[in-house]
Amino acid sequence: MSGKDKNLHNMSESESEQEGVDKEGIEWIMNLPDVPMKLPPHVELQRTRVECKADAPIHTDTIQYSGAFASMGFDNSLRLDNFRNNFKIEVIDLKEDDIEFDMIGIDPALANAFRRILISEVPTMAIEKVLFANNTSIVQDEVLAHRLGLVPIRVDPRLFKYSDKDAPNENNTIVFRLHACCERGKPRLTVTSKALTWLPNGSEFPLVSDKSVSNSKPKTYTSFSCSQNTLSKEFSNNPIGPKDSDIILARLGPGQEIELEAHAVKGMGKTHAKWSPVATAWYRMLPEVVLMEEIEDELAEELEKKCPVNVFDIEDIAGKKRATVARPRDCTLCRECIRGDAWEKRVALRRVKDHFIFKIESTGALPPEVLFTEAVKILEDKCERLIAELS
Repeated sequence: MSGKDKNLHNMSESESEQEGVDKEGIEWIMNLPDVPMKLPPHVELQRTRVECKADAPIHTDTIQYSGAFASMGFDNSLRLDNFRNNFKIEVIDLKEDDIEFDMIGIDPALANAFRRILISEVPTMAIEKVLFANNTSIVQDEVLAHRLGLVPIRVDPRLFKYSDKDAPNENNTIVFRLHACCERGKPRLTVTSKALTWLPNGSEFPLVSDKSVSNSKPKTYTSFSCSQNTLSKEFSNNPIGPKDSDIILARLGPGQEIELEAHAVKGMGKTHAKWSPVATAWYRMLPEVVLMEEIEDELAEELEKKCPVNVFDIEDIAGKKRATVARPRDCTLCRECIRGDAWEKRVALRRVKDHFIFKIESTGALPPEVLFTEAVKILEDKCERLIAELS
């Protein structure tokens, strides 16, 4: 046998031996007893809760690394099937302009994404251009125009298009007229948003008039081809106007007058706050109040008096007064209940990391529940664009 054949023979033998070792290693791993899939209680508490101590909260970070607990046999990765099974939304309170709901099983980054989208990316209609024909009030033109821009408009922005560089038309512009005059000899006149009158046929201020042609219709600042009443039945049944009719715009003295046209267009809050559809959108983690021991009699009364929002109640059990946690959701985590000698050992204050109390206050352009669904659609569209770019 030549030297080359010997080398090949030795290589084949070493490869076969390595395969045998690999098989034995796999069999040894497969024969290991099952590793517990649950974390120890104290580690699970750090993973899922923020603990609020008397001086500062601890364990505030969210552990997102999938292999953070690999040594304990726990898979910390985000799986779609687990998200579907655990995520849910519970509506707590729904009013005309307010909604409060719980988002359970979601990461703080997603909750914050919804908040930011609601504030800055859900579009509305707001007054952008004001044409003054007369203003003899003490309110300067630019100040009055700014005040008009902040008046919420009661209209569905989904029925309109962005103006961009297009000429103002019935599909991208809403025109209001305001004419108020305080006659001499009469008391001061308060001008409110009720004075804004919707013009469904567009601007009435002449732009250019051709005097050479008799009876020619003067051009205006908009180019409406039809009345906005014909675009949607909603406009006929519920005319466009300010959400609230009692917003004060100016006060006129005797002999003072305001005459103007206001043009509203579609925009987003990241351009200017006047287009933001929410007065506020905020969230907080669900508070969790746990009594670490039975608190009775005088200590129970002391604990009830400590809390400024009445989270605790006292129950009479077998002739003894015992403290109970009656309204944990109302807890603001002011930590008054754990201040003092040994109280931190008796009461534990926590926040649940994946349970958020979300509240939306609409300005009135759209109902709050519709605003949230629009925010979900915008986030979904962003994800689709990102996937398209990556692929």
